[in-house]
Amino acid sequence: ILKERKRVIINFLIIIQGNMKPFWKREPTEKTAKKEKNVLQMVTTTGELHYAWNGKLYESDIVRACIRPKVKAIGKLTGKHIRDDPAGGLKVNPDANIRFLLSEPNPYMTAQQMQEKVATQLCLNNNAFILIVRDENGKAMQMYPIPCTMVETKYNDTGELFLKFQYRNGKSGTFPYKDIIHLKQDYNENDIFGESPVEAIAPMMDVIGTIDRGIIRAIKNSGVVRWLLNFKTSMRDEDIKSNVEKFVRNYLAVETDTFGAAGVDAKADVQRIEPKDYVPNAAQTDRTIERIYSFFNTNKKIVQSDYTENEWTAYYEAEIEPIVVQMHQTYTVGIFSRKERGFGNRIVFEANNLQCASLTTKLAFQAMVDRGAMTPNEWRETMNMTPIPGGDQPIRRLDTQVVNLLKDCLNKINTENYAAMTQVMVMLLKGKEVKEDET
Repeated sequence: ILKERKRVIINFLIIIQGNMKPFWKREPTEKTAKKEKNVLQMVTTTGELHYAWNGKLYESDIVRACIRPKVKAIGKLTGKHIRDDPAGGLKVNPDANIRFLLSEPNPYMTAQQMQEKVATQLCLNNNAFILIVRDENGKAMQMYPIPCTMVETKYNDTGELFLKFQYRNGKSGTFPYKDIIHLKQDYNENDIFGESPVEAIAPMMDVIGTIDRGIIRAIKNSGVVRWLLNFKTSMRDEDIKSNVEKFVRNYLAVETDTFGAAGVDAKADVQRIEPKDYVPNAAQTDRTIERIYSFFNTNKKIVQSDYTENEWTAYYEAEIEPIVVQMHQTYTVGIFSRKERGFGNRIVFEANNLQCASLTTKLAFQAMVDRGAMTPNEWRETMNMTPIPGGDQPIRRLDTQVVNLLKDCLNKINTENYAAMTQVMVMLLKGKEVKEDET
């Protein structure tokens, strides 16, 4: 009986081992099937590409000098949230979250610092990107500039556009285009990106680099052999070296007593060697620098801050104002939804360009303050003065109220009071004070 039971148990174990796999050799679970619901499937075809230059352009002092005025001017822009609701009227910065987002876009930089960083990328690559970080409700909470070496467009199955960024540390990130504020220049052939400035400016940068290297080489060559002693007799190497050192010590040393005069006997001839290194003249160098100035749409006066009021105004309208308009539109579309934009929400960037005006022009704006076109604090800001309490309310001079009073009199005049109203209007025109009950 025991033998029969043992045989049955052994046969059962053989059957189990043949039909079951050991639990310690269990195959891994399929991860792809579970991830298909969470991972966004991207189209495998390669899209459009934009490569950032390797940074050597920013290493040039001329390029930095050209873009610095534009970068500083964009950094001084002040972003404001405007809500132009016909029912509620015009409001400035009605939402505190948007106000903080525009002034403190992220914990690591202020608005001025981020705008300068983005403007630098825009000048060097004709493309600049800002990532909008949203909360679970889709509201913009933070903004970060995206420094990258390559950007690639990708589309999902529904045709939505994504941008894949290759960072400098080798990592990459993919974000929806609707969460990107994209500033661009030289927008021509590519549908998404601005044209890279590499092909246009690289030849000029090569010329500048060649000129700089030529000047350095000429300076280094100025310290080479200038005198040649040609000995007429055969001599050993150590004798040649000894005679040359003696010649240098006696006639070329600073502390020599020969006062610049030298003499040799018939066994050697002395020959002076003039270094002839080619160095481009100043006119050629200046013309190349002027071409770089023209490429960045600037000039020497703007670069050296030697401009007049009209020259800065012309530069601002030609180079900076188009970027300001682009920032108006891209920030508005990126931060607000279509429904929010329909209620009059928008982002504007103010540039206090009047700070560059002359003192005479600033004083002339006093007339705009008197007529309510500017508030006292706005005028004080152009003078680099601190605001005053109550200075945000527009004021009007008393003599500018005469026109409104005459209009009120004309509206109130009738067949019964025409004589009194006529007398009141005469008094107003003569500048006499009229009491409220008389009108």
